[in-house]
Amino acid sequence: MQVTETLNSGLKREITVKVPAGDMESKLLVRLENARGKARINGFRPGKVPLQHLRKMYGKSFMAEVVNEILSDTPRNIVSERGEKAAMQPEVTMTEDEKEADKILSGGADFEFKLAYEIIPAFDIKDFTSIAVTRPVYDVPEEEIDEQVKRVAESARSYETKDGAAAEGDRVTIDYVGKIGGEAFAGGAGTGQPLVLGSKEFIPGFEDQLVGAKAGDEKQVTVTFPENYQAANLAGKEATFDVSVKEVAAPGPLEVNDETAKSLGLESLERLREIVKGQIESQFGSMTRQKVKRQLLDQLDASYSFEAPSKLVEAEFNNIWTQVNRDLEAAGRTFADEETTEEAARADYTKLAERRVRLGLVLAEIGEKAGVQVSDEELQRALFEFIRRFPADQQQGIYEYYRNNAAALTTLRAPIFEEKVVDHLLGQISVTDQKVSKEELMAEDEDAETATKSAGKAKKAAKKAEAASDEAAEEPKKKAPAKKKAAKEADAE
Repeated sequence: MQVTETLNSGLKREITVKVPAGDMESKLLVRLENARGKARINGFRPGKVPLQHLRKMYGKSFMAEVVNEILSDTPRNIVSERGEKAAMQPEVTMTEDEKEADKILSGGADFEFKLAYEIIPAFDIKDFTSIAVTRPVYDVPEEEIDEQVKRVAESARSYETKDGAAAEGDRVTIDYVGKIGGEAFAGGAGTGQPLVLGSKEFIPGFEDQLVGAKAGDEKQVTVTFPENYQAANLAGKEATFDVSVKEVAAPGPLEVNDETAKSLGLESLERLREIVKGQIESQFGSMTRQKVKRQLLDQLDASYSFEAPSKLVEAEFNNIWTQVNRDLEAAGRTFADEETTEEAARADYTKLAERRVRLGLVLAEIGEKAGVQVSDEELQRALFEFIRRFPADQQQGIYEYYRNNAAALTTLRAPIFEEKVVDHLLGQISVTDQKVSKEELMAEDEDAETATKSAGKAKKAAKKAEAASDEAAEEPKKKAPAKKKAAKEADAE
């Protein structure tokens, strides 16, 4: 096998590989000889089939196997022997001439192909013990836990049918059909919908117009969708809803006691408080974690300026760009609405992609040197958590796909590995706790990762709505009578 380097520029490498026809012939003969003892061909005794006859019947198919074996093993071996690490699987280029390909499969020509790849740049890990970060800590007051427990208890409050007009705080059960310009719109109808007046579950103005309604009433409610409503086709538009009131029910007393907890499937009020407190602390803890991690990554980013492999940057950019356009489309906005242009947005997100790739390589190198590993148990747990997001009838198929697809499993392994490397670094650097208010903890950071101008406003608004707080995580989401808002999944970086 002859290996010749034809390009060595920056991170780019190109290699020409030539496997002499004689070597190909030797590999073919080994396969033919192995097949000879197994072949069952009419007219020949087992194990006595002449090699030339086997070659005539199976030569090209066996030679194709030889070619595939070479293409499977050679790129990896060459990169390893050169002491390099390929950023991505090397691209293989072979002859496209059918006659030339036929000569190779017939054993009449050398097999020549080219490899093109980028290497992971060599860089030294710098001393990171001088890195210092501030960990914002919010101590959740007992009053906040009490308030959240009341909200949970509100969901268990009993209601009793009453005669007479509905007052604020009463629950009405309604059927409705929404129309814009006299035409019903998709998702604008519901039956048997319970609604507590004053809960602000529905869009502004809807609940107010049902105060005073009685069971059996037919009402027409007129509202205007907010300008920033999540469904762009409804935002800012006036709509009418034909509403049939089926029942009016008065609330029972709000009881926060052991019986309330038991109605929720818990053994006591104390246990309910423990769970609520744990949820709130976990939510704020996640926000603290992200702010600490951001400080750490910013300082690491400032310490390294090596060139990132262009193919990795391109792949990362494509992921980001797809999500940005999906977010803008969902919000019914354009780059012009975000006070930028597509060209400027591309430039911003290319820089973001370069940063992510560079930091990923740095963290990978730190983790490798520190012996950070992701256990099978951790990977299995991540897989189960992932598939739980899908409908039950799809979960088994998704599980099988990931268990049988190494590349897919890598996408689950990578974020676990990164978080473990971050944990390792936090144990090595200076971390100072600082007490902060809820508002300070929830305040948006001005960072290069998420606050780029192009679609930054849309993404920041979405993240703020997803903030892990008692207000955003536990309160009933506002909804149109037509459709509840879908809670977006956090795009944690």
